[in-house]
Amino acid sequence: MHIQQIYTGCLSEAAYYVESNGEAAVIDPMRDIETYLQLAEERKAVIKYIFETHFHADFVSGHIDLSKATGAPIVYGPETKADFEVHIAKDGEKFDLGDISFQVLHTPGHTLESACYLLNDESGRPHAVFTGDTLFVGDVGRPDLAQDGNQLTMADLAGMLYDSLQSKIIPLPDDVIVYPAHGPGSSCGKNLGPETQSTIRDEKETNYALKAETKDEFIKAVTDGIKAPPQYFPVNAKINKEGYDSLEVVLQKGLKPLNVEAFKKLTTEDDIIILDTRNAPIFMHGFVPGAISIGLEGRFAEWAGTLLPFNKKIYLVTDEGEEKETVIRLARVGFQDFGGYLQGGFEAWKKAGEQIDIIIDVDADEVAMDMPFDENLVIVDVRKEIEFADGHVKDAVNIPLETLTDPASMANIEDTDNLYVHCAGGYRSVIACSLLKKEGMHNLRNINGGYAAIKEITKIKTEKSVEALN
Repeated sequence: MHIQQIYTGCLSEAAYYVESNGEAAVIDPMRDIETYLQLAEERKAVIKYIFETHFHADFVSGHIDLSKATGAPIVYGPETKADFEVHIAKDGEKFDLGDISFQVLHTPGHTLESACYLLNDESGRPHAVFTGDTLFVGDVGRPDLAQDGNQLTMADLAGMLYDSLQSKIIPLPDDVIVYPAHGPGSSCGKNLGPETQSTIRDEKETNYALKAETKDEFIKAVTDGIKAPPQYFPVNAKINKEGYDSLEVVLQKGLKPLNVEAFKKLTTEDDIIILDTRNAPIFMHGFVPGAISIGLEGRFAEWAGTLLPFNKKIYLVTDEGEEKETVIRLARVGFQDFGGYLQGGFEAWKKAGEQIDIIIDVDADEVAMDMPFDENLVIVDVRKEIEFADGHVKDAVNIPLETLTDPASMANIEDTDNLYVHCAGGYRSVIACSLLKKEGMHNLRNINGGYAAIKEITKIKTEKSVEALN
């Protein structure tokens, strides 16, 4: 028996390749399927099943393309309704794979069709359970994504999740390995632990949700403090349910080279996005006017899905050779409408003598010197609320990056304000500056090193929010 976790860090997503005696199964595959095909080829195995734990909301699955490439059926749990051919498994249904087997455990709560897959080893003993978004390390799946008005509330789903865990997961042997679909940083739970696998014993001992003594306590624990899901979640869930263009078709559109002249014509259009994926420090020193910066070096696809509209065509500016990687990572979160990329990248644009824009950056000590003399100076902190509460510049305005595209987020900012923008280290603040510039705000600066650098400057007063002190 061979089990391999294939982890995509920028999306905190875990897919799995499981093999026994020349037969393999892939669980929750990512959109780009070459990794699974190559693995099976190298190990001289045949992919027999594609198991899906639920309709994923945070990434587009590779289930359809992988099924077309291998002929393997796509297996979902009970209550699944899909617009393509799937095998809807019964609760408790078994699937043989070489000398081992999988048993379907229907675990509604995160979504109605959510299922876990219990792996029984060669002796028939439970060895591992692939829990999808039902159970994470230190957390459980959010119960708000499948709400249906008053017909099915978040509390209803949380109650279902409690019953699923109590009846299907907690009774498993303590040494059964837990393989979830996500790790730390995922928005599919409130506070996932730092590891990407666990055991039933460890989760019963440490997972806050499993410690609830009653259903009511569980519902309160898992529903308190849930933030609204990122905008791309319903888009991805819909794509996974209804189907999509093959990745090859998407790549053909995204990898169309455009010379400077053709690219320049696009910059005057309103219904397009120019996305620059170069590293944030490089972007600041020169970019195509109107371009949005989301660097490949960070949680790229997640921020793109959170901030960019899905109804506009995307044109790319990348480092040379990064075009394909960029399109694939965007396709993973549901972007499919591409117009091509700037051939030769930003260097070609600059060499052609075209107009460029920049973001002015300042060091924290310069900010300290400016603050007493600039009555219009406003510190804009684009970190998350929890980060802000733990420590921030006195009188700073907290506008979390994920809210910046909401016009209401800038309601208290005046046209005469001089904005000094920062995050924790610099990645998010550059994204924020590019978004603000695109909206016509040019009286802004990016603070180098973010809050980490600010804390080293004693002339800038910092404080914690009251809730963080209590």
